[in-house]
Amino acid sequence: ITMAATRSVMRAVRVFEFGGPEVLKFQSDVLIPHPKEDQVLIKVHACGVNPVETYIRSGNYARKPALPYTPGSDVAGVIEGVGEHVTAFKKGDRVFTISTISGGYADYAVAAANRVFPLSDKLDFRQGAAIGIPYFTAYRALFQKGRAKAGESVLVHGASGGVGIATCQIARACGLKVLGTAGTEEGMNMVLRNGAHQAFNHREANYVDKIKEYMGTEGVDIIIEMLSNVNLATDLQLLSYAGRVMVVGCRGPIEINPRDTMSKESSIIGVSLFLATEEERRECATALLDGIEAGWLKPIVGSEYPLEEVVKAHEAIIHSSGARGKMVLLP
Repeated sequence: ITMAATRSVMRAVRVFEFGGPEVLKFQSDVLIPHPKEDQVLIKVHACGVNPVETYIRSGNYARKPALPYTPGSDVAGVIEGVGEHVTAFKKGDRVFTISTISGGYADYAVAAANRVFPLSDKLDFRQGAAIGIPYFTAYRALFQKGRAKAGESVLVHGASGGVGIATCQIARACGLKVLGTAGTEEGMNMVLRNGAHQAFNHREANYVDKIKEYMGTEGVDIIIEMLSNVNLATDLQLLSYAGRVMVVGCRGPIEINPRDTMSKESSIIGVSLFLATEEERRECATALLDGIEAGWLKPIVGSEYPLEEVVKAHEAIIHSSGARGKMVLLP
């Protein structure tokens, strides 16, 4: 009886109230969820940590899950079981997800089968956990919302993080001229190794002038913006005619002068992967799976934390000095 009892529970992170990182509770007696119709159960080998998960946890995000909940959407692992009507996957398949139903900061997670994708042997599980939200968001920002075309220029603001690296790789592979910013020498080198033609240090006082000088009079066609509450007003100065700023990340309000959009007929467009249609998600998945096969989609894994150190992970993702790839939790 004891063995059966231990097998039906798992370790998972639970949130019982919204607040700071300290509300993340590591527990070892959480029931293993069961996959229902059109769902799969995944044995989690790695789970990505995204900034949005810290906003949701704090209670300051538009979407609030019902308490208690387990955070985490970008899981990579092995199919443990499938629910009724699932034909695309079987026990033992290597997979990654873009969302989970039960939460990814756990030993096991249930996900809808249509949010799960095969994980190529070319990538390990840590890399698999770095695909989901970063690459799907980057593709959506560039093409589905940003209407990027080969030959255009893109500036990736905060290019050394998960979404930033993804954007550089995708944009370079699709024939764009890629500029990236990072906050450290190491970050800038990483950006250059992952597709950027030129990198700038956004901690330097005059880095905006350097970008203007590099681009000349034409300006940048698209800016992928991870910290719009700091950069949006400046971004508008950097754009080309009909240029667009894609707001991927924001941590508060900012004052801008709307006149700056009139002089160039530029656009500020918000990006939310959560609002993608099934068809748009399939388009993203097809492009990205092709990229893995072609070899240009290669997630860079940054800091790794064991599941029980989730509080440290949430503190680090917001307060670290400079992102270097995608942060992952390892159960």
